[in-house]
Amino acid sequence: MAARTILCFGDSNTHGTCAMRTAGDRRRHPRAERWPIVMAADLGADWEVIAEGHPGRTAVFADPIEGPHKNGQAVLPVLLETHRPLDLVIVMLGTNDLKARFGQSAHDVALGVRRLACDIQASDSGPGAAAPEVLLAAPACVREAGVLAQTFAGADAKSVEVPRLIAAVAERQGAHFADMSAVAEVDPVDGVHLSSAAHAAIGAALATAVREIFKD
Repeated sequence: MAARTILCFGDSNTHGTCAMRTAGDRRRHPRAERWPIVMAADLGADWEVIAEGHPGRTAVFADPIEGPHKNGQAVLPVLLETHRPLDLVIVMLGTNDLKARFGQSAHDVALGVRRLACDIQASDSGPGAAAPEVLLAAPACVREAGVLAQTFAGADAKSVEVPRLIAAVAERQGAHFADMSAVAEVDPVDGVHLSSAAHAAIGAALATAVREIFKD
């Protein structure tokens, strides 16, 4: 089998950020413990896994506080062209779109993720200048806790609706779907980031999902 390439397009939980104890906490899990690397190890040498995780990244919003560069849609075309040909793009975004400063409903958060799926499916960044396959991974549900509680005020209730809504988006777009809230929970220290155990669970679940997509 020819080597296949996967782009993991996400936020701080793809970057591997540890649960934040203070506002300036920049700790990161060891490379081998981050879910894209866990997934890559599970899939084996025939797969190239590219981790593109940017802390604070949203699906479609320029952040008025952290900066316009947090808008995932703006950078996505660059990454698709940089890393092509891509067999699969895994999108795990939506958490930061739930921040109180954006004032978005769960419905609109899911529509932002849909916008990314549309952009990927309209690209020529897959093999043979076709579009890559798309896997929308609903992130683990947020809790309002710790140093990030005010930043994510109101996100707790919205977050539990997001997986169902992203699943509906995936079906509408003909994309693949995986619900990470079914296999992992956020670290209660800050209610947003993942423990090493959660990274391990997500990496294993997505490796299984990838094999299912390419089983033929």
